[in-house]
Amino acid sequence: MNSAIVMRVIHILVQPKSEWPVIKQERTDLQTLYLQYVAILAVIPAVAGFVANAFVGTLTAGRVSVGDAFGAAVTGYVLSLIMVFVVALIADSLAPAFGGRKNIDRALKLVAYSMTASWVAGAFAFIPVLGWLISLLGGLYALYLFYLGAPVLMKTPESKTIGYTAVTVAIAIVIGFVMGMITVAIFGAGGMMGGMGRL
Repeated sequence: MNSAIVMRVIHILVQPKSEWPVIKQERTDLQTLYLQYVAILAVIPAVAGFVANAFVGTLTAGRVSVGDAFGAAVTGYVLSLIMVFVVALIADSLAPAFGGRKNIDRALKLVAYSMTASWVAGAFAFIPVLGWLISLLGGLYALYLFYLGAPVLMKTPESKTIGYTAVTVAIAIVIGFVMGMITVAIFGAGGMMGGMGRL
């Protein structure tokens, strides 16, 4: 992981209020954002999920075969990449309904950088119970990051940002649940850690 990514992760997690305006000014195309940020950070929970499934075991399914754990990790990783784009489309589509402006590039930045907290927290997925709690906290902090970034990137009025965040996240949770169930259907209950658990 290069120093620019590390600094972005630190800044978005530690000082998000000052980092969102910086992100707004950056010109980052979809390919660059995916290849140099999303694809790299999304690997963190995929690897941790693989370790949890194959070597540590989960509360719901115990340990699974290395092959199934690897398949679940890869499937979950690919689905998480898809999920970022799908949620960005949702955020972009909903923005005008909450007084904001449509801009798919900014919506993608909003979703990708908000997810940072969830991806970093996913590094602890292999720790029984505690890893799940840390992942939950990371997901909640990701919501907070989205809430802070929405007025800056999507121009939603402060009075409507909570509603915008809530509706976008609610739809994203439903989609994430469906994607998680796809992984479970393919790899069994052990796939949950490698799939839906980090979306």
